[in-house]
Amino acid sequence: MSDAMSGAPGSSERACVVFDEQLTSYDFGPSHPMAPVRIDLTMSLARELGVLDHLDVVGAAPASDEDLAKVHAEQYIDAVQHLSAHPEQSDLSVGLGSEDNPVFGRMHEASALIAGASVEAARRVWTGQASRAVNVSGGLHHAMPGNASGFCIYNDLGLAIRWLLDHGAERIAYIDVDAHHGDGVQKMFWNDPRVMTVSIHEGPQTLFPGTGFSTEIGGDGAEGSAVNIPLPPGTSDAGWLRAFHAVVPALVREFDPQILVTQHGCDSHMDDPLTNLMLSVDGQRASYLAVRDLAEEVCDGKWVATGGGGYAVLDVVPRAWAHLMAIVSGHPIDPFRETPQQWRERIADLRGASARTSMTDGRVPGYRAWEQGYDPASWLDRSIQATREAAFPLNGLDPML
Repeated sequence: MSDAMSGAPGSSERACVVFDEQLTSYDFGPSHPMAPVRIDLTMSLARELGVLDHLDVVGAAPASDEDLAKVHAEQYIDAVQHLSAHPEQSDLSVGLGSEDNPVFGRMHEASALIAGASVEAARRVWTGQASRAVNVSGGLHHAMPGNASGFCIYNDLGLAIRWLLDHGAERIAYIDVDAHHGDGVQKMFWNDPRVMTVSIHEGPQTLFPGTGFSTEIGGDGAEGSAVNIPLPPGTSDAGWLRAFHAVVPALVREFDPQILVTQHGCDSHMDDPLTNLMLSVDGQRASYLAVRDLAEEVCDGKWVATGGGGYAVLDVVPRAWAHLMAIVSGHPIDPFRETPQQWRERIADLRGASARTSMTDGRVPGYRAWEQGYDPASWLDRSIQATREAAFPLNGLDPML
């Protein structure tokens, strides 16, 4: 086992969060659903709860043009830079200037910094400087090699995975729990058998980007490396957890990655205005714990986590990602813990109404294990089985077991 895998001499046992205030400058404007205040509120909640006492807070440099060109077309980077300096213009040929992806001043700099932050998180974990790392400003999984998409300009996840591959990683598992399909990351590594991309999301029949069918399994020479679990609208904690545990652990164990890179968009919440899933903060917390346990089991705990979607920016995103950061830190928060008074007062000032008083939605997430039986009358179970039949044999597993 290499030093990078075992942890270099003198490596820290502490996890880290990559953050500085400039990471909130990714701002499409006051009417856009991806409001940067969600990052600010997440960090302030984590600070007041004491989560940051257990995390090293580290900064990052923006990704260079040369680095960005490892996953994005040079012509696209040029277009982003031009529009960044001329925000009154647009270029719909690269997806910029649309309602989803409006142009804003210095958007290249803001996007490159988020990309650099995810690369820094990956670098610290891979080299043993940190046990685990999180970048809640990251998770921009829709950005494509040659265009912006779905609120995402540069694909920080793709860049972090590429950095790991360039620095010796031979098997990387990417797990995406956002309500939207992780299409950009899947596309970037479609033909690379060294990267397993796993996305569990609301099905393409009812939600952007219209991809992520169970039949999407990877390109030539990489069949079985793309795994998609499309969920019916209305899926709640129990169904989500049933689907995750019926598919993801077995495939990741068989793939045997050296590191996990994960995207934790919390737009699967029942209060999210853009999606149709029905998870609670408690169910999302259970998903973070499941990913942590998988990292501990298969890759000696090496885990790089990011944020992602999440548009209930006051009530949901800060609480969900404070839980994520606490779990990354190794000191999970009691879900029944009260939210700090000072933080509640800030939310009340922003919204003009009272804030959530607890870190829980009052749910105790549980699920029926797949081994307890398959129900062909259930849309959820049919979807799970379709994914198992598509992906399991290509990875040496029996979909019927």
